[in-house]
Amino acid sequence: MPDSLLGRVRLPVIVLAQFAGTSLWFAGNAILPDIQPLLNNPDLNGWITSAVQLGFIGGTLLYALLAIPDRFPTTRVFLVSVLLAAAANAGWLFLPLQASTVLVSRALTGFFLAGVYPVGMKLAADWFRPVLGRAMGFLVGALVLGTAFPHLLRGLGTSLPYRNLMLAVSGLAIGGGILLYLVVPSKPLPTQRTRFQLDALRTLVQPSAFRPAMFGYFGHMWELYTVWAFLPLLIGSYNTLHPAEPLNVSLTSFLTIAAGMLGCVLGGYGALQIGSRRVARYLLITSGLCLLLLPLLIGLPPLWFALFLAIWGAAASGDSPQFSTLVASYAPAESRGSTLTLVTSIGFLITVISIQTMAGLVAQFGASVWLFWLLLPGPLLGVLAVSTNDERS
Repeated sequence: MPDSLLGRVRLPVIVLAQFAGTSLWFAGNAILPDIQPLLNNPDLNGWITSAVQLGFIGGTLLYALLAIPDRFPTTRVFLVSVLLAAAANAGWLFLPLQASTVLVSRALTGFFLAGVYPVGMKLAADWFRPVLGRAMGFLVGALVLGTAFPHLLRGLGTSLPYRNLMLAVSGLAIGGGILLYLVVPSKPLPTQRTRFQLDALRTLVQPSAFRPAMFGYFGHMWELYTVWAFLPLLIGSYNTLHPAEPLNVSLTSFLTIAAGMLGCVLGGYGALQIGSRRVARYLLITSGLCLLLLPLLIGLPPLWFALFLAIWGAAASGDSPQFSTLVASYAPAESRGSTLTLVTSIGFLITVISIQTMAGLVAQFGASVWLFWLLLPGPLLGVLAVSTNDERS
């Protein structure tokens, strides 16, 4: 394939591989209605999601501390990781069906996804630095669409057997990894072997342009995954208040989360005009206002409330690629992959704390719409962090 054509297809291939690989993330959620009655375990819903999150946190920490994304060719790391994640995703199908087996499978899937999502961001940073905000918009948009996909499956009432679905998702992930390996070359490795030194953790706290971007990302993560996790509960609360005109919980959840892909892509193009920092700040302000107004707007008619949710979904997800851009741009070049992986790990640890805090409040006070104000500190602190510098970046 000519080099000019290769250059044009690299970004679509990275985006496709990222979508294919990260579709493993929520595959367990898509089959939950099928396996939950077989396991007779009502608590499995929360643990299936938490297992992947915790596995991903452990994986990103290990990948970062061993400097795997910086010591080995990037596309090779991506391929090996996605092969192992796909095997973990489907491996439990060949064992007796038990809740413990399923949860270990989900945790291992999350662990190996540490070599997929952050490594895909590193590839984008390596090849598309002049237009990194736009590239990240497509890349994170692919992840958002993968997140929404299980809700679409459930909303459409698919009858695909859960075994076939899991095998198909694993096959899709493997295909994406192979395509990436064949089409997108890795950047040359440093002549000096890279090692992640614990002293490099100082980068996370030393005054620099990197630190505000990191703190902004952490504020964004406090909000995003908790919104995704409790979105069906919010829509269910809306239906309780509007029994005559209920919304389809699964399809509305899909459309709300999937709107984030549009926010990511449009934000990426906006970053070319006004910079990633400003786009991230404006979207944080928008999602914060949505949180603030939620108790008032839950009284809207169904169509208007669904539109409000779509705006919220687009804003809550749309700032993610711009924070990834800022973090990737300001991270030390010699340890960019490890730093991205470490920051991502901390971000997902924050999501676990946020989700578990919300779950505890819901258990104590019920599904009150006012509980979503718990997430307001995320956008607020994020806006304060990225407002420290207005440079066009």
